[in-house]
Amino acid sequence: MKNLKIEIKWAVIFSIIGLLWMLLEKLVGLHSTHINKHMYLTNLFAIPAIIVMVLALKNKKKDFYAGQMNYKQGLISGIILSVFIALLSPLTQWITSTIITPEYFPNVIAYSLETGYYKSIEEAEAYFNLKNYIVQSTIGALVMGIITTAIAMVFIRSKKEK
Repeated sequence: MKNLKIEIKWAVIFSIIGLLWMLLEKLVGLHSTHINKHMYLTNLFAIPAIIVMVLALKNKKKDFYAGQMNYKQGLISGIILSVFIALLSPLTQWITSTIITPEYFPNVIAYSLETGYYKSIEEAEAYFNLKNYIVQSTIGALVMGIITTAIAMVFIRSKKEK
């Protein structure tokens, strides 16, 4: 477990930042007044998400591998980190949907019907619900974490071993 301490720490940090992002989205009205802009602006979370992943990998390189980490070591670390983030995703999604912004689903359902994105309330409710968002956030965390790691490690890996 000591070998995974850095990944666990950064998974918790990532989850907290994700919750803070959701609070920010709610406070600026992306879950209510400006819900029409939500699907575009929520993607900006990729910026802090990538920063956190890079910082985690650099932390692993510096403090676990003494500054010398090859691509494979970093990739494994990033995959493990992504798994931990994915494991925390159901909890963070539950906190988001029930505590931070319980009005999001009713608002986005109403908006999707008003704009004709969905033709019936049943279709909208089938997509915009806690269970579906938990599945999406879990799979998304895993896939995007691994992709981010694969790309970031090209730049973070040690070029030459000492």
